[in-house]
Amino acid sequence: MTPTRRSLLACAGASTLAGLLPMRAAAQNWPSKPIRFVVPFAPGGSSEIIARSAAVEMGKTLGQNVFVENKPGASGNIAMAEVARADDQHTVILGHIGTLAVNPYMFEKLPYDANKDFKAVSLLAKVPSLYVVHPGVPANNLREFIALVKAKPGTMNYGSAGNGSAGHLAMEYLKMTANIFITHIPYKGTGPQLTDLLAGRLEAASVGASAILQHIKAGKLRCIATGSAQRLAQLPDVPTVAEQGFPGFEMTQWYGLLAPASMAQPNVDRLAAEAQKAMKSQGALERLNQDAAQSVGGSPAQFAQFIAGEQKRWKQVVERARIKAE
Repeated sequence: MTPTRRSLLACAGASTLAGLLPMRAAAQNWPSKPIRFVVPFAPGGSSEIIARSAAVEMGKTLGQNVFVENKPGASGNIAMAEVARADDQHTVILGHIGTLAVNPYMFEKLPYDANKDFKAVSLLAKVPSLYVVHPGVPANNLREFIALVKAKPGTMNYGSAGNGSAGHLAMEYLKMTANIFITHIPYKGTGPQLTDLLAGRLEAASVGASAILQHIKAGKLRCIATGSAQRLAQLPDVPTVAEQGFPGFEMTQWYGLLAPASMAQPNVDRLAAEAQKAMKSQGALERLNQDAAQSVGGSPAQFAQFIAGEQKRWKQVVERARIKAE
């Protein structure tokens, strides 16, 4: 008996439904165990603050604990490569300006593909870059600092969390804009860098506001400028770089949630929805506000578009400043 068109359509519909049911069931049952949230940098910096703020709130709504694991090394490449290969559906990583928008142009070869090996989940937060000096440096603002550097070319240094880190980019961006030279000393993370900066073994640095506001307020560091478009409520007396003679200058760090490309799309969508809720929760907003961090929490499509724009922008900076991996 020849099957009718109606019976064929019915079979096709049933087959499609049968295929969707397991996917829906998987999404509803996910996560089935704690989620490992990898931070590709050492403890003590803005990255850890953002990740822990998100993890605490996401754990409340996902029904499973979200635990943060710091895995520093090779400008974030070690952690990125490991998570790119993860296929347990319960491992994610903190995306960053360095690992996503700088490393692809700074390294001749990467152990991961920033665009193919990951799925964008959500842009979590942005953190203004602050330009600071040790109190022993005789400069109270950016103009005085630039004059000091020009008077002593090659004798001053600044630290960063590593080659291609946000702090490295921020200072190189300032150097290009102000036409000054100051030696770069890369560290393995913000924590080790701050140790030497606070001890006076470094003269200057650019660090995310989250990691150093407490030291500025305690008088252990002097903030000479903010990289934000407007002055920060937490530092109302500190002018922006733009206000001090460089109109249009803006430098902020950013952090987002990434999943391995192998993660099922329903799980990515669920993760994105919970991440957006987490970053708008009262607990996260209060915590981030204390550190001058701006909560974002966008969709996967918005984050993917943002990454593409940042890659285009920082490719030019990396090439012009000749930033190379060591």
